[in-house]
Amino acid sequence: MTTVLAIDQGTSATKAIVVDGGGEVLGLAEVPVRPAYLPGGGVEQDPGELLGSVLDAGRRAVARAGVPIDAVALANQGETVLAWDPVTGAPLSPAIVWQDRRSEGICAELDGSGERIADITGLVLDPYFSAPKMAWLRRNVTGEGVVTTSDSWIVHHLTGEFVTDVTTAGRSLVTRLDDAGWEPELLELFGLGGERLPRIVSCDEVVGHTSAFGGRVPVAGLVVDQQAALLAENCLRAGEAKCTFGTGAFLLANTGTSAARSTAGLAASVAWRARGETSYCFDGQVYTAASAVRWMRDLGFVDSAADLDAAAAADSEGVLCVPALAGLAAPWWRPDARASFSGMSLSTGPGHLVLAVLQGIAAQVAELGDLVAADLGRPLTRLRVDGGLTRSRVLMQAVADLTRIRVDVYPSPHATPMGAVALARAALDPSLSLEDAVDTWEPGTTYEPRWSADRAAGFRSRWRDAVASTLPQGGTR
Repeated sequence: MTTVLAIDQGTSATKAIVVDGGGEVLGLAEVPVRPAYLPGGGVEQDPGELLGSVLDAGRRAVARAGVPIDAVALANQGETVLAWDPVTGAPLSPAIVWQDRRSEGICAELDGSGERIADITGLVLDPYFSAPKMAWLRRNVTGEGVVTTSDSWIVHHLTGEFVTDVTTAGRSLVTRLDDAGWEPELLELFGLGGERLPRIVSCDEVVGHTSAFGGRVPVAGLVVDQQAALLAENCLRAGEAKCTFGTGAFLLANTGTSAARSTAGLAASVAWRARGETSYCFDGQVYTAASAVRWMRDLGFVDSAADLDAAAAADSEGVLCVPALAGLAAPWWRPDARASFSGMSLSTGPGHLVLAVLQGIAAQVAELGDLVAADLGRPLTRLRVDGGLTRSRVLMQAVADLTRIRVDVYPSPHATPMGAVALARAALDPSLSLEDAVDTWEPGTTYEPRWSADRAAGFRSRWRDAVASTLPQGGTR
């Protein structure tokens, strides 16, 4: 029975779990990391803190499990980048987080190439993805060393190897969607043509070995966090979708083994490459979910995320929120968008604002669900959800009400590392099918729509009007 240490290196924390062959969590540790939110849209992390959190969380989880591990798997943030010395491993820049918007100008310069970029990569030209941030680092911070996503740097410290997995490379704007290889034309376009780039590996590939957590064991199961959750939630067939509610909210739908492009403004990405076959997905993002809750906490509207349901009013009394605290993604793709409240009066209280923020998050998820349905040619009938904010019954009910579909809550808070576990199992046992490597599950809670179709449609129409009224004129998109 394979025992795997799976590390989920996220935006606000690094989680490590030790899981046995039957899917039981034997050890768990979580270490917070602290992004710095800077004027001008900057979001940075201390690379030393990131690496320290990986080592600390992993060692604590192994100690608590009290058993030897057979492999280490890693899920990563996807689009967070840094410059570093490939000889010493020392960081040469801060880690520039996926939420960072300071490369908006670079994207604006390349706007005329947006269609070409989308055709090759399946992605929309936006600061969210890796290459604009890599180019920004090269222009503004350092020309030394290598510039990569954070996974390559962490894996180098664990194994000495210089690799990235196919899902992470696919979030860069400089790889081909069809075969997930680096594209020289796009590298030149971003000013990255002379860069030394990591080798792209499959998700079920053993990439090296590490002794960082005890005995020397293989490192395998490298994957972007959102794709890992898609796998863990058994979205293995085309049309199956999940939404993770973490720092942001991320809706992904499996599109099968064809590299289809979205016609509705979504990103098209590699879901995973395993067993020699590549699966794809459409994905859409809500840039601020738990980060919007943290913002409300900092303003004193709620004490913590656990207090959301108690703090939220029963009715918003007409108050609407567009929680674009870090811009808007699909279908608007407006990094210059800003958050707004509307419909307030002297009777508006904190509870109305809390509910409006939650409904604003749910409204964006509903928009993404419609885009996925348009691309798939059929409506979603079920949405699987995971992440810390799924504990808010108010938010989950709002998602069900506005999407008009059933919402099934994944019963474990560990969807992302469990997806990495499945890929590590597949790497260590070539006879195991990917489906058999994934643990089966039943929903912890299910939400059915309570609002009528007319009520949901009316709310969403008013909310879209609120979005339109807050978008700056003459923006980038």
